[in-house]
Amino acid sequence: MPDPADSAARDAAEEASALSHPAVDPGSTAAYGRHPDQVVDFYAPRTSPDRDDRVPLVVVLHGGAWRAPYDRRHVSPFADFLARRGFAVASVEYRRGTDIPAPRGAGAGTGPVAGRWPETFDDVAAALDALPALAAAHLPRADVRRTVLTGHSAGGHLALWAAARHVLPAGSPWRLPGPPDLRGVVALAPIAHFDRAVELGVCGGAVTQLLGGEADFKVRAAAADPAVLLPTGIATAVVQGREDTVVPPPVAEAYVDAAAKAGEMVGLTLLDDVGHFPLIDPAADACAVVAEEIAQLAW
Repeated sequence: MPDPADSAARDAAEEASALSHPAVDPGSTAAYGRHPDQVVDFYAPRTSPDRDDRVPLVVVLHGGAWRAPYDRRHVSPFADFLARRGFAVASVEYRRGTDIPAPRGAGAGTGPVAGRWPETFDDVAAALDALPALAAAHLPRADVRRTVLTGHSAGGHLALWAAARHVLPAGSPWRLPGPPDLRGVVALAPIAHFDRAVELGVCGGAVTQLLGGEADFKVRAAAADPAVLLPTGIATAVVQGREDTVVPPPVAEAYVDAAAKAGEMVGLTLLDDVGHFPLIDPAADACAVVAEEIAQLAW
């Protein structure tokens, strides 16, 4: 069993590396709503275009436990990394939890509340619905018919959820009449199975906070937990570090098992000697693995 002190030191070093890169300004930004957080950053592919050259669109949903202090700026180096790999990239911002401490009954922890119900989901649905038109205006080389969703941690949850909107419960305001037009999803250390995440205390009770507290957990989880929104029929891959202590591998493994029981195969890539943050760190080998997983679905 790894020494907890060694694991903590590794986690701190990996996080410091991932967050050490200067934020990369997008080529343009567009709003999909009136709230300041309802915006999308666009990164054009950093390759020389051939005539009529179209490239896949990668939609990035950032993590940060759905909490307000974490915004899309921390994944801008990752978005730029993908653009340098030849993808057109759209990095989505969305409303997150407030900066006030969590109320009694909302889960463990005293930090900022995780997420807003229903605004976090309102925003992701609205952003994805608006993206084809926004991408046409801001990323002329993007081929929206080859769209891949990716997200890290809480953003991995949102990517899986966005790909499952056609199987949401009847009457859900976010439900789509049919599958979204996606090549697939690459979820990076996603909070993909709510019950398992709660058992493990992931991110200080963030899942319970996201759903508004224990009283609303079961009802709201039926429309928010990717592990119960299966099968989707959307090609899905999960990339996970074996040494991740922020969102441990059993969360991803529980999601993959739930998919198998629902008759769907989800790819799971477990990376040795990798924790939570290298997946979005352009300086880490794990980030190149992520780009390859996206390419396999996109091209």
